[in-house]
Amino acid sequence: MTVLAIRNLTLRIAGRALLEGADLTLDTGRKLGLVGRNGAGKSTLLKAITGLIQPDGGEIRLASRARLGQVAQEAPGGAQSLLDAVLEADTERAALLAELARAPDPHRAAEVHDRLIAIRAEAAPARAAAILSGLGFDEAAQARPLSSFSGGWRMRVALARALFPEPDLLLLDEPTNHLDLEATLWLEAWLARFPGAVIVVSHDRGLLDRGVDIIAHLDRGRITTYPGNFEAFVRIKAERAAQQEATRAKVAAQRAHMQAFVDRFRYKASKARQAQSRLKALEKLPPLDAVIEDTPTTFAFPEPEALSPPIVAIDRAEAGYGGPAILRDVTLRIDPDDRIALLGANGNGKSTFAKLLAGRLAPSRGEVRRSGRLRIGFFAQHQAEELEPEGTPLSHMRAALPKATDTQCRAQLARFGLAGEKAETRIAACSGGEKARLLLALCTRDAPQLLILDEPTNHLDIDAREALVKALADYAGAVLLITHDPHLVELVADRLWLVEGGGVRSFEGDLDEYRALLVERARGPARAGEASGGRAAQDRRDRAESRAQLAPLRQRLKEVEKLLERLGLEARLIEKRLADPETYAKRKAEDIAWATARRGAIAKEVAALEEEWLTLSERLDAA
Repeated sequence: MTVLAIRNLTLRIAGRALLEGADLTLDTGRKLGLVGRNGAGKSTLLKAITGLIQPDGGEIRLASRARLGQVAQEAPGGAQSLLDAVLEADTERAALLAELARAPDPHRAAEVHDRLIAIRAEAAPARAAAILSGLGFDEAAQARPLSSFSGGWRMRVALARALFPEPDLLLLDEPTNHLDLEATLWLEAWLARFPGAVIVVSHDRGLLDRGVDIIAHLDRGRITTYPGNFEAFVRIKAERAAQQEATRAKVAAQRAHMQAFVDRFRYKASKARQAQSRLKALEKLPPLDAVIEDTPTTFAFPEPEALSPPIVAIDRAEAGYGGPAILRDVTLRIDPDDRIALLGANGNGKSTFAKLLAGRLAPSRGEVRRSGRLRIGFFAQHQAEELEPEGTPLSHMRAALPKATDTQCRAQLARFGLAGEKAETRIAACSGGEKARLLLALCTRDAPQLLILDEPTNHLDIDAREALVKALADYAGAVLLITHDPHLVELVADRLWLVEGGGVRSFEGDLDEYRALLVERARGPARAGEASGGRAAQDRRDRAESRAQLAPLRQRLKEVEKLLERLGLEARLIEKRLADPETYAKRKAEDIAWATARRGAIAKEVAALEEEWLTLSERLDAA
């Protein structure tokens, strides 16, 4: 059944057309990701669907009696508990219960009871509690008043209120902005089970890859739909662009050939008719507009000075903020090429650990040792609030680099897309994404060997997030990542550390195994009620045990791949040195002998590691 139909829609803002003659239909059960560059009109379209703004032309039609759900723009507040606030979102249930409390006549009371049974009203508290739990609120938190939570946590309640009534059409605008990784993974799973239709606007690549089955691209006033998730959209769009470019090249060659004939024979009587025919054919050829490529987004981190491992060593450290310790007995080390992502729910101590690592929080017990020449770049989203509103990116960079020239300051800003006029835009007029770019430029200004990134992607669009991934892949230093973006974790991190229960420990597995762990924990209470010999419970235990046994193999496979990459780089550098005639003119014989011997040793190490890689891969494939 079609739940939403948009026909010939025109939307204008301040006289500028965002959409013109746009069409879109959405059926029940479909999950649609709405994408497009900032300013393309995504949020405006959602407002038009909800009726907050009226279209300038065309129509938006919802199915008869279809219920519409959306996340409120303002965080809910007040003295009511979280659970009551979510239950209140089902207005029909609340109205029926209120009517029942007024003691209607027996006939009407029976009708109300029948309707409450039909909408599963008795299960509503358990369902609301499950949604709140998935979004990070335990049983005690669900009973607390809304006013006792920060704005970010109350926005999670706003999301819970939108999900709870299970509307026919659910509109979500950047739903993961206030979620941690665990809540984001839960939301992906919830959307997969949700029977209604969904339109989601998000810069979260993971959500668009796993949570939707159709992409609608807003571009130049039109809406073009693509089947599949975001990954499929990128592939199809690239294939279409390649086909368009091939057609353009073919038309250009055809046009050039015809034009050459016309230029040569147009004044020759015997060929005049043919020339005129070619001129008419030229007029009918498609226009020669090149493939329109948006300016690519690129980031570039400065090259750090090499340091010997470890760059940070933590020995039995304890940390907190004056009260009970948040982290206890932490013993870990970080090497120059480590790429680490922190897992764990909000409130477990991930940001506390990042501050401890960066030296912004001193250990109350134990020791944190850092390499003497170590420079640390620390990115935290809240730093955007500390920027001077009347300043500019250039003035902030000048203050951060007092000895640098204007050219050097501008060059550092240009690394993150803040070149030209953008460098001189008032901070008050900068978008959230531009402020995030400035913070990245500031925290990397002195080429740090360790980057600590605490939610770096919150205000970056998809292109900027991909640019960040590529820049981190090229970056030669160590990275500690705290993010709710699973896509970023999967592409950047090769080690996972779990922060929970006051400790920080290595998680021996990948993100898929962490997802499975969260699912197992969520099923815990239900599993407690099962018979101990139940087949389903035993199957889950068997799967969990199998994952635990395979986790060390997967971890070792990643280590072997990392070693092979490192040895390959070293081998290429040695080969380049030995192939350079200057090497033999300037270097001592013993240096050349060492390089030759090292090349042979690397070849043996690579052969052994490749053999181990094959063995590990076969064992994992057979499991």
